[in-house]
Amino acid sequence: MSDPLLKVRGLKIGATVYPPGEKPHDIEIVHGVDFDLMPGKVLGLIGESGAGKSTIGLATMAYGRGGVTITGGEVWVNGRDILKSGLRDVRRLRGGEVTYVSQSAAASFNPAKQIMEQVTEAAVSQGKFSRREAEERAVALFDKLGLPDPENIGKRYPHQVSGGQLQRCMTALALCPEPDLVVFDEPTTALDVTTQIDVLAAIKEAIRDTGVAALYITHDLAVVAQVSDDIMVLRNGDMVEYGPTDQIINAPQEDYTRALVSVRSIQHEEKQPTPDPVLRVSGITARYKGTSFDVLHDVSVDLHPGQTLAVVGESGSGKSTLARVITGLLPPRSGEIEFAGRTLSPGLDGRTREDLRELQMIYQMADVAMNPRQTVGTIIGRPLEFYFGLKGKEKRKRIKELLEEIEMGDGFIDRYPAELSGGQKQRVCIARALAAKPRMIICDEVTSALDPLVADGILKLLLNLQKVENVAYLFITHDIATVRAIADSIAVMYRGKVVRYGSKSQVLSPPFDDYTDLLLSSVPEMKLGWLEEVIAHRKMESAGN
Repeated sequence: MSDPLLKVRGLKIGATVYPPGEKPHDIEIVHGVDFDLMPGKVLGLIGESGAGKSTIGLATMAYGRGGVTITGGEVWVNGRDILKSGLRDVRRLRGGEVTYVSQSAAASFNPAKQIMEQVTEAAVSQGKFSRREAEERAVALFDKLGLPDPENIGKRYPHQVSGGQLQRCMTALALCPEPDLVVFDEPTTALDVTTQIDVLAAIKEAIRDTGVAALYITHDLAVVAQVSDDIMVLRNGDMVEYGPTDQIINAPQEDYTRALVSVRSIQHEEKQPTPDPVLRVSGITARYKGTSFDVLHDVSVDLHPGQTLAVVGESGSGKSTLARVITGLLPPRSGEIEFAGRTLSPGLDGRTREDLRELQMIYQMADVAMNPRQTVGTIIGRPLEFYFGLKGKEKRKRIKELLEEIEMGDGFIDRYPAELSGGQKQRVCIARALAAKPRMIICDEVTSALDPLVADGILKLLLNLQKVENVAYLFITHDIATVRAIADSIAVMYRGKVVRYGSKSQVLSPPFDDYTDLLLSSVPEMKLGWLEEVIAHRKMESAGN
């Protein structure tokens, strides 16, 4: 039996933290992790944010980012402990023996350089290939990864290709120097499901054909199940469980792993529509100022009191633009919006305070939706003061009630956003929206930036609040699993048009139009071999069978 390509023993990683109002102090974020990776195999690292996945992945390149320090243990690559290597050896390792694919290709590529120059840079600077050889290899990789016009796509700049194409270009960049190990750090998380499956298939095929070993980092167990030979489950810097993919998926031993496997098991019974909708969008056509084309085309949907309308589709389909039109931020060119029995002014400046109060919004990125210099109490208290004139003890009492409603408790009232987790921040944003006592809340991708377990908790909270408050949700998402868990009705959008609309049972039942079929078939399932089945099905369809 051959020796492991990568051998990690007792890996400990620390960092210095700077809590508000306290002295800086050192903490340990990875606590003595051990694992092996054989040549040509893929190990999936799974866990929620803060589990230590990316930190461990970067440690295999003898690197700690953002003030992180490797404080103990051994990392053996090709028979040598790289933590004891000199700077020259580490430079040869990075971009040569070990390469890295980050989550955001858009943030990783230099916008001022052509793609080809960046894809071939490491291969040439490491002395593995001449520039001509590296460019020939890059073109072959572009072709293998399914990129359009592989001979010429390298002449483009990063902004001239789509997100999915750029992510595949980054995979080509990582494979170009013929490394022994590639670290894939959430390479498909920021992509739509329809794009994600193409990138995932391209990555799996490239790993198989090149024989490279890989660490695949993600928080999505359904995704990692499609590419990994083994899976290591991490939590708070500790290894929870480690074993073959089949065992982790089908027979998990630990409670935490079982929770990850069973996530999104929410059962929501579809409600029948009431006679009078709280929101009626009729024939909306809209375009952005300064452009000459429409981004919404004759969109019509209804939302009923106490129910959830899910608006689904890939990026650029018009979901968030529809939300901007409904809230008055983008006046439409034509069409009408009725809300609670009255016709709303197209623009925000023509709406009454009551219009604003009854129609609230929760944003995707809770981090940027809150003022970092205000406490939780101030953030939730603002709508109470603005809409109802509450002050002093009365306002504080209502803030505490809202914190109890979102299952956080009044112990958080004086904390700042920096002292909260991602899920807690989103709960505060929910409480702020509820403070206005709205009839309807627009939820714009509110769980897409959260880990599966945290997102599950937010969905359950929203459903419970809907029962208590009878509030209606317009839920914008590209995640079909979320739609199944929360929706009563669904509108599928594609290129600014509603291509399928009706109750959840109608929309999710065949026969499907081509786009809805593509959308539904692209949702990763917690099943071994699912990716191969989907690819085979699509090949048959494209062949006309």
